[in-house]
Parts: sequence; C-alpha cells; structure tokens
Amino acid sequence: MPRIPSPSKDAIALLPEFPRLTLAHITVVSHANQALQAYESLQGLSVVGFDTESKPTFIANEISTGPHVVQFATPDSAYVFQLRDATCRAIVCQLLMSTTVLKVGFGLAGDGTQIRRTLGIEPLNVLDINTLFKAKGYVKELGVKSAVAVMFNQRFVKSRKATTSNWANQVLSEGQIIYAANDAWAALKVYETLI
Repeated sequence: MPRIPSPSKDAIALLPEFPRLTLAHITVVSHANQALQAYESLQGLSVVGFDTESKPTFIANEISTGPHVVQFATPDSAYVFQLRDATCRAIVCQLLMSTTVLKVGFGLAGDGTQIRRTLGIEPLNVLDINTLFKAKGYVKELGVKSAVAVMFNQRFVKSRKATTSNWANQVLSEGQIIYAANDAWAALKVYETLI
C-alpha cells in the first residue's frame, strides 16, 4: 500500500475556504428543556459528528476538569451542549453510550479519557476517522484541517483564540459556538464523503 503524506500547512493555506455552519444552524444546549429537545433530534440518527472542548490547563501537572462542552452535528445543524446542567450531562451521557448512534470525529482518544474521568461513562460506538485514513495509507494522523483539505480541496478555518479560550464560561462567545459546532460538523462531512 502506498504511504500518502499529509498536505502541508503552506499548501492548505492556498486553498479556498471550506463553508461553515452559521449561528442560525447551531443550537446551544444549556438547560433541561433544550437538552430534551436536542435528544429527540439526535437519538434517532445513525451517525453524528462529535467533539468535545475543555477549558485549557496552564499549570504543570494540572488535571483538566473537562470536557466542559460536548458537540454533536447532523448533516445540516449542530448542538453545542454545556455540561453545567445535570440534565444536559445526563442527555450527553445517553448519547455517548448509545450503541445505535455512531459518533465520528478526529483525535478522540483524549476526549474519551476526559469523558471517562469526568462523566464516569464509557463512550460506545465511537469512530476516530483517522482509522479510515490510516487504512487508505496516510502516514500521519490527520486533523480536521488536513482531512478537509484532502477530501474537499478546501481550507478549514480554526480560530486559535477559540481553541485556547475558557470553555467553562457560563455564556459562550459567538466565536466559541461557531468553532465548536463546526469541528463536529466538518468531521461528519469528511466521514460522509469518505464512505
């Protein structure tokens, strides 16, 4: 099998921008009623995009208390769950333990570790899309940016500011919401195209 290199940062920078979900297609889920409505929309699906966000740690040996946000995406929308509310946490746990809903994303090993530690559950039916790229001969793990470049010949824009922002905030910024939703949504789009 040929060993395929990942696209370089410079090559990706030259590509046209990948379209993103806008706020109109994103639901922030922070209360019980919203969580129950989101569950109704998500639990019957066969596959969703998936990712988590955690408040960064800046001190050596500091253990993260995340995930603080868990996001699920459908082909045309995304749900960004904040985990302060008990019902939101319970619904997220139900979705993560569902054996009928496949959760797809990138670099999910760390997410799984945090979920097990903080939520006390074992995520089931989860697929790291990198396993599919590895089977195709890609040498290095691809992140969502590289995968979007490979699959769509487009540049996935990720805000460095949002990456390192405080995901435990009571109110998420517009930038955080768009960032979180699109990480999960782009993963789903890559998966759909791959298969």
